Amino acid sequence: MKDGQIDANLRALYRALRPGGILGVEEHRARPGTALQQMIDTGYVTKDYVIEHAKAAGFTLSGRSEINADTRDTKDYPHGVWSLPSTYTGGDVDRARYAAIGESDRMTLKFVKAQ
Repeated sequence: MKDGQIDANLRALYRALRPGGILGVEEHRARPGTALQQMIDTGYVTKDYVIEHAKAAGFTLSGRSEINADTRDTKDYPHGVWSLPSTYTGGDVDRARYAAIGESDRMTLKFVKAQ
Protein backbone atom coordinates (compact mmCIF):
# COMPACT_ATOMS: atom_id res chain seq x y z
CA MET A 1 0.00 0.00 0.00
CA LYS A 2 2.62 2.49 1.05
CA ASP A 3 4.71 1.95 -2.07
CA GLY A 4 1.70 1.99 -4.40
CA GLN A 5 2.37 -1.53 -5.65
CA ILE A 6 -0.83 -3.27 -4.59
CA ASP A 7 -2.52 -3.01 -7.99
CA ALA A 8 0.57 -4.08 -9.92
CA ASN A 9 1.13 -7.00 -7.53
CA LEU A 10 -2.47 -8.19 -7.76
CA ARG A 11 -2.39 -7.98 -11.57
CA ALA A 12 0.83 -10.02 -11.59
CA LEU A 13 -0.77 -12.65 -9.35
CA TYR A 14 -3.81 -12.74 -11.63
CA ARG A 15 -1.61 -13.29 -14.70
CA ALA A 16 0.37 -16.01 -12.91
CA LEU A 17 -2.68 -18.08 -11.98
CA ARG A 18 -4.43 -20.49 -14.31
CA PRO A 19 -8.16 -19.99 -14.93
CA GLY A 20 -9.94 -21.15 -11.78
CA GLY A 21 -6.80 -20.46 -9.72
CA ILE A 22 -7.21 -19.38 -6.11
CA LEU A 23 -5.71 -16.41 -4.29
CA GLY A 24 -5.91 -16.47 -0.50
CA VAL A 25 -5.53 -13.20 1.40
CA GLU A 26 -4.96 -13.07 5.15
CA GLU A 27 -4.55 -9.48 6.36
CA HIS A 28 -4.81 -7.40 9.53
CA ARG A 29 -8.41 -6.13 9.52
CA ALA A 30 -9.17 -2.42 10.01
CA ARG A 31 -12.52 -1.07 11.05
CA PRO A 32 -14.80 -0.18 8.10
CA GLY A 33 -14.25 3.38 6.91
CA THR A 34 -10.62 3.61 8.05
CA ALA A 35 -8.77 6.20 5.95
CA LEU A 36 -5.95 5.09 3.65
CA GLN A 37 -3.24 6.98 5.55
CA GLN A 38 -4.37 5.40 8.82
CA MET A 39 -4.20 1.97 7.18
CA ILE A 40 -0.64 2.71 6.05
CA ASP A 41 0.34 4.00 9.49
CA THR A 42 -1.23 1.18 11.53
CA GLY A 43 -0.89 -1.86 9.25
CA TYR A 44 -4.62 -2.58 9.50
CA VAL A 45 -6.48 -2.70 6.16
CA THR A 46 -10.21 -2.57 5.52
CA LYS A 47 -11.91 -5.57 3.98
CA ASP A 48 -13.49 -3.27 1.37
CA TYR A 49 -10.06 -1.99 0.30
CA VAL A 50 -8.75 -5.52 -0.29
CA ILE A 51 -11.89 -6.63 -2.13
CA GLU A 52 -11.97 -3.49 -4.31
CA HIS A 53 -8.36 -3.87 -5.43
CA ALA A 54 -8.60 -7.63 -5.98
CA LYS A 55 -11.73 -7.17 -8.10
CA ALA A 56 -10.02 -4.41 -10.08
CA ALA A 57 -7.27 -6.93 -10.91
CA GLY A 58 -9.90 -9.36 -12.23
CA PHE A 59 -10.51 -11.62 -9.23
CA THR A 60 -13.91 -12.67 -7.91
CA LEU A 61 -14.48 -12.96 -4.17
CA SER A 62 -15.56 -16.55 -3.59
CA GLY A 63 -15.27 -17.03 0.16
CA ARG A 64 -14.35 -15.64 3.53
CA SER A 65 -13.57 -17.10 6.91
CA GLU A 66 -13.41 -15.82 10.48
CA ILE A 67 -10.76 -18.40 11.43
CA ASN A 68 -8.23 -15.60 12.09
CA ALA A 69 -10.64 -13.23 13.86
CA ASP A 70 -9.58 -11.89 17.27
CA THR A 71 -12.16 -9.79 19.10
CA ARG A 72 -9.57 -8.91 21.77
CA ASP A 73 -7.72 -6.74 19.23
CA THR A 74 -8.86 -3.14 19.80
CA LYS A 75 -6.72 -1.79 16.92
CA ASP A 76 -5.73 1.36 18.80
CA TYR A 77 -2.08 0.85 19.68
CA PRO A 78 0.73 3.41 19.50
CA HIS A 79 2.68 1.29 17.00
CA GLY A 80 -0.33 -0.08 15.15
CA VAL A 81 -0.46 -3.80 14.56
CA TRP A 82 3.28 -3.97 15.22
CA SER A 83 2.60 -3.40 18.94
CA LEU A 84 1.21 -6.96 19.14
CA PRO A 85 3.06 -10.29 19.13
CA SER A 86 5.32 -11.32 17.61
CA THR A 87 6.79 -7.92 16.78
CA TYR A 88 6.29 -6.00 20.06
CA THR A 89 7.61 -2.77 18.52
CA GLY A 90 7.11 -0.94 21.82
CA GLY A 91 9.52 -3.28 23.57
CA ASP A 92 8.48 -4.02 27.15
CA VAL A 93 5.94 -1.19 27.35
CA ASP A 94 2.52 -2.86 27.86
CA ARG A 95 4.02 -6.14 26.66
CA ALA A 96 1.89 -8.26 29.02
CA ARG A 97 -1.26 -6.50 27.78
CA TYR A 98 -0.32 -7.15 24.15
CA ALA A 99 0.62 -10.75 24.88
CA ALA A 100 -2.83 -11.28 26.43
CA ILE A 101 -4.43 -9.97 23.23
CA GLY A 102 -2.34 -12.25 21.07
CA GLU A 103 -2.23 -11.88 17.33
CA SER A 104 -4.19 -9.25 15.46
CA ASP A 105 -7.74 -9.52 14.20
CA ARG A 106 -7.34 -10.70 10.60
CA MET A 107 -9.60 -11.16 7.62
CA THR A 108 -9.26 -14.30 5.55
CA LEU A 109 -10.55 -13.97 1.99
CA LYS A 110 -10.63 -16.33 -0.97
CA PHE A 111 -10.52 -14.97 -4.53
CA VAL A 112 -10.75 -16.90 -7.78
CA LYS A 113 -9.52 -16.16 -11.29
CA ALA A 114 -12.34 -16.58 -13.82
CA GLN A 115 -12.46 -19.86 -15.75
